[in-house]
Amino acid sequence: MLFEPYYLKDIPLKNRVVMPPMTRSRAGQGEVPTKLMAEYYAQRASAGLIITEGTPISIQARGYAWTPGIYTQEQITGWKKVTDAVHAKGGKIVVQLWHVGRVSHTSLQEKNQSPVAPSAILAQGVNVFLAKDGSDAATGQGEMVQHSMPRELTGSEIRQIINDFVQGAKNAMIAGFDGVELHGANGYLIEQFIDSQTNKRTDAYGGSLENRLRFLKEVTTSVANAIGAEKVGVRQAPLTTLMGATDDNPEETYIAAAKTLNEIGIAYIHIAEADWDDAPVMSIDFKEAYRKAYEGTLIYSGKYTAEKAETALQEGWADLIGFGRPFIANPDLPYRLQNGLPLNEPIREKFFGGGEAGYTDYPFIDH
Repeated sequence: MLFEPYYLKDIPLKNRVVMPPMTRSRAGQGEVPTKLMAEYYAQRASAGLIITEGTPISIQARGYAWTPGIYTQEQITGWKKVTDAVHAKGGKIVVQLWHVGRVSHTSLQEKNQSPVAPSAILAQGVNVFLAKDGSDAATGQGEMVQHSMPRELTGSEIRQIINDFVQGAKNAMIAGFDGVELHGANGYLIEQFIDSQTNKRTDAYGGSLENRLRFLKEVTTSVANAIGAEKVGVRQAPLTTLMGATDDNPEETYIAAAKTLNEIGIAYIHIAEADWDDAPVMSIDFKEAYRKAYEGTLIYSGKYTAEKAETALQEGWADLIGFGRPFIANPDLPYRLQNGLPLNEPIREKFFGGGEAGYTDYPFIDH
């Protein structure tokens, strides 16, 4: 099943292999996507679906050096070169719209302001990637630094961020994307509102589960109304504790979130399974509960092999499977997986920043 065509609402996919979002920190001046980025994504266009790296919707949304944005005309023009290159190779590509919330640094914010969050809570030991003085993406010289203390968002600021997500989605359509994915995972802003340990608000956006899901619901509904629900996906990470975000009752919380997204009628939910050593395992019962709660396409990512992916598809709790790090080093990954061919190993030291080395120079297999 993994290599069979699939329809994601009205988007025809050549197979069920997904390239999930992976930050590579190679944007140019002004966070503009580059020609090198267009080459990188086009090389991997044999995936059924490509989901771009996290893409900030505003200056405030940034949390890491050299991540491409989608809030200026220059950025939209840069992304159009990427989508054109992918479509020329017969690929499909959606952009992941991103607001990091508290996981940022004052040096990345306008006028060195504090990052924003549902609640003013610091995640001790959670770091962000900053450029060293005078360096750029081509040099790749940066360092990991503790994120700055956030301040609590006001109601009017929440509404502005919702507008920023909507504008980001509209910009994505201008840039030629096939859809958008809202980054609601990995401890960033949407998840900070959802999880009980990062949201201590006492207004309509905090307290009860319904209130904690309100921001997710309003962002998703607004984006769906702007570009069409059939072009919208949401990424979630029910069991991850990345960036210090945890929920006291993740199964209850995220199945309720899935039901909310089902009512809105979006195209897919993309579930990031915890994939580090000794990570919590997402049970089959939890996955089957997702299937009952949500009628659309379910994508799972997290240390999948071709064999594990086939099992997930055959058992029916997944429709598409994301392969993360293997896509970094194997631009022709679907062909290699389908034919049982060996995989190149990614060079971890070249994940963030730099030029073509460790980015576009991984070899295709000779076939």
